[in-house]
Amino acid sequence: MHKLADCDQVEILMSGMVKKTKNTVTRYFILTAAAFIYAVAISLFLDPNDIAPGGVTGLSILVNRFVNIPTGTINLLLNVPIVALGLWKFGWRFIASTMYALFMITVFMNTLSPLGAVTDDLLIAAVIGGALIGVALAFVFKSGATTGGADIIIKVMRTKWKHIKTNILFLAFDSMVIVASWIVFRDLTVAFYAGVAVVIDSVVMDKVLYGSDEAKLIFIISSEPTKMKQRIMGELDITTTIVPAVGAYTNEHKEMLMVVTRKQIAPKLEEIVKDEDNRAFMIIASANEIYGEGYKDITREKL
Repeated sequence: MHKLADCDQVEILMSGMVKKTKNTVTRYFILTAAAFIYAVAISLFLDPNDIAPGGVTGLSILVNRFVNIPTGTINLLLNVPIVALGLWKFGWRFIASTMYALFMITVFMNTLSPLGAVTDDLLIAAVIGGALIGVALAFVFKSGATTGGADIIIKVMRTKWKHIKTNILFLAFDSMVIVASWIVFRDLTVAFYAGVAVVIDSVVMDKVLYGSDEAKLIFIISSEPTKMKQRIMGELDITTTIVPAVGAYTNEHKEMLMVVTRKQIAPKLEEIVKDEDNRAFMIIASANEIYGEGYKDITREKL
């Protein structure tokens, strides 16, 4: 009997190890793909067009114009003290995957740089380059890593100055690099397109990382909420919260349903309410940010 129990424990242990190994391999495969996309954005679109898209990578592009060292290598060298800072503050678990992503970005950037620009149109380069960076960063963050640079610096700063919003810190850092690019290249146009790339990068990353935040917050007060509630959960596969309510004029006790749903599903919910109680009182408002199951993870810090 004990032998059977031991075999079961070994089987469970082996199964857990296999699953953990599979997850690790998948994570590093995603990191590798994201590093390649990031390198394509920099080496084939932004760097050869003198567009420095903020952050340490943008700073590396500027330094490259003064020294005969590949941008990828400069990016790696600039990140060495930053990664050391991150290692001191957050430990190996956080830094290991970041170091891998950073190393792969360096390899891919140095490999792709000799190919030159895909396009010399600054608008196309800024839009495509910024979008590719946004996609790459989203998958890097989803894999529990960063690309080093400003991500680590700002994460460290946030441990001391929690009252300063992350996006403000990023904006300040990126703005300084963009202004520096104007000074280095003496061209306001490329500095402008660097700003365009940063904005597109931020928007795309947020959409890929968190999905669309367009949602509706709907309050429904009805004298017949039971079937309405069942149809909402059954037909739309969304949950609802029941809030006890009392009419101030009638003192009548009712159930108010509070529902949060994607914008696309809201019209279907309205139809259900009309079908079940055309005298229902319904309030529909826009929800800007939603945290919880099916939406953003409240434990994930915005980078």
